[in-house]
Amino acid sequence: MTTTSRQQHAIGEAAALNPAACLFHGFSDPHRLAILQHLSLGEHRVVDLVAHLGLAQSTVSKHLACLKDCGLVSSRPQGRASMFSLNHTDALMDLLSAAERLLALTGDAVTLCANHGTTSHGDEVQ
Repeated sequence: MTTTSRQQHAIGEAAALNPAACLFHGFSDPHRLAILQHLSLGEHRVVDLVAHLGLAQSTVSKHLACLKDCGLVSSRPQGRASMFSLNHTDALMDLLSAAERLLALTGDAVTLCANHGTTSHGDEVQ
């Protein structure tokens, strides 16, 4: 079976969008969004985020690792702890504001979506 020029273009187009899909995956969990919101207030240690979110330390650490891999947060050592902060704060806040505007326009359509709604993922760590 041979691949047509049109199919090759579609494959290339999808591949070019892969970094954007990976970035949006970083936003795909409500706990990660809560971490980003909390970090918008300033630097925090994992223990601070654990206390604020009421999640296990290992869960918060996994979410921070995902956000760090996406380039959305960074950390710096402070004693035996690490201080986490947002990267590109202005651009991130612009994106989250745009998401809020879009959600206001779509209403419940996004959360009721059978493929991506809140009931399809539950509290699973992604």
